[in-house]
Amino acid sequence: MIMRGDVAVIGVGMTKFDEHWNKQLRDLFVEAALEALDDARVSLKDVKAMFVGNMGSGMWVEQEHLGSLLADYLGISGVPSLKVESACASSGMAFRLGLMSVTAGLHDVVLVGGVEKMSDVTTSESTHHLATAADREWEAFYGMTFPGLFALIARRHMKQYGTTREQLAKVAVKNHKHGSYNPKAQYQRAISIEDVLNSPLVADPLRLLDSSPISDGAAAVIIARSDIARRFTDTPVYVLGSGAATDAIALHDRDDITTLRSVVLAAKEAYNMAKVEPEDVNLAEVHDCFTIAEILAYEDLGFARKGEGGKLIDEGVTELGGKIPVNPSGGLKAKGHPVGATGVAQVVEVTLQLRNEAGKRQVSNAEIGLTHNIGGSGASCIVHILGRGRR
Repeated sequence: MIMRGDVAVIGVGMTKFDEHWNKQLRDLFVEAALEALDDARVSLKDVKAMFVGNMGSGMWVEQEHLGSLLADYLGISGVPSLKVESACASSGMAFRLGLMSVTAGLHDVVLVGGVEKMSDVTTSESTHHLATAADREWEAFYGMTFPGLFALIARRHMKQYGTTREQLAKVAVKNHKHGSYNPKAQYQRAISIEDVLNSPLVADPLRLLDSSPISDGAAAVIIARSDIARRFTDTPVYVLGSGAATDAIALHDRDDITTLRSVVLAAKEAYNMAKVEPEDVNLAEVHDCFTIAEILAYEDLGFARKGEGGKLIDEGVTELGGKIPVNPSGGLKAKGHPVGATGVAQVVEVTLQLRNEAGKRQVSNAEIGLTHNIGGSGASCIVHILGRGRR
């Protein structure tokens, strides 16, 4: 898949991430999709295919066959429409498949979305559903949950590299500050280091405020061949690179749990395709499902040397105004994490940033942005690199 700007994002849309008690999954998706279509100045008849990321609609709302259902409710029944599942990386993978369909010449204009409705069940039920993205027989069966898995990673990183409890807390503080500038974030309030350290313990050393919330929401983008993009918009954002990889699903089968090999491999592919280096990236939306995951992302994406991710948060490198702002949207921690929608929501944020339309959270002079979307505890990863120009 040779890309280097062959595909452009021409429209974006997103619901507020929240607990939406009065909306169904289909309502959330249609809201985001219509906003993206309107933003792109694209009509329903222009859409030739649809890919929808979703992890667990069959569990959370007992509805499968989303490709057909959502095409029907959106009003484009008849076009090919596919649900894509890769745990929390579902819509990141859906975006990649959408790119492939355009670069293969199958479709000129494609809608890619992601949606999840998680709040209609109890917290314990959601925790059970989320655990299906781990190794069901060798992790979840014995009571291991994702907070527990990332707590193991955090403890090992702290022991091996000296990462501190306060550095983890600073990730949450930063992302809540960023989220306070985002009107579509689930949590739009600042927190302190003390708030994080005094919040309830979930899985030592991770606390409640180290953890992303249960969320409902949807995000959507319209992509098109670059040579026709300006028929629809004056501000296309070009996809320069895409990388995807997998790793052992269970932590006990990995050589080093402080490095997510899938991220390293996916990032390498994306950088090579885009012909850029980590230092060329002006902002990143990374998968901070837990605070330790963001510090791992700094290292695995090449923004910091192995074991030195904590220094970036200490030095303010990843804050708005820093050298490489990370999660200006608020990230999963503050913006919210409706798991099937997260990957496309990251693309929405980077697109807004590159179009200089991010308001109070705008990154100055942003030319290149990166998205990093992982599934499970890093068993899958998709990295995308987007640019203001085709390079």
